[in-house]
Amino acid sequence: MLRTIFWVVVIAALAAFSAANWVPVEVRIWEGLLLETRLPALVIGAFALGLVPMWFLYRATRWRLTRRITTLETSLNTRAAPSLSSTNLEAAQVQPPRNETL
Repeated sequence: MLRTIFWVVVIAALAAFSAANWVPVEVRIWEGLLLETRLPALVIGAFALGLVPMWFLYRATRWRLTRRITTLETSLNTRAAPSLSSTNLEAAQVQPPRNETL
């Protein structure tokens, strides 16, 4: 819910910024190379250049940690499974008390 609210606020702010600043700007890339674009396109491009690599890093880290957790859980389950053999289960069962009369 909070993530959705955050992205709605970011998109609304970007739309308001774009409407107020729809002016052409010149960006000098090299000495003889000029790029004429609108200011909102420049801001969105800069935002994407910062967001996309960090998002890929986040997703890759999350994928790697999920695989690691799955591997550790699997190894824990295979190590714990032999201790629950049938002989241990029979010994662990509670025996009803015997009525011994002398």
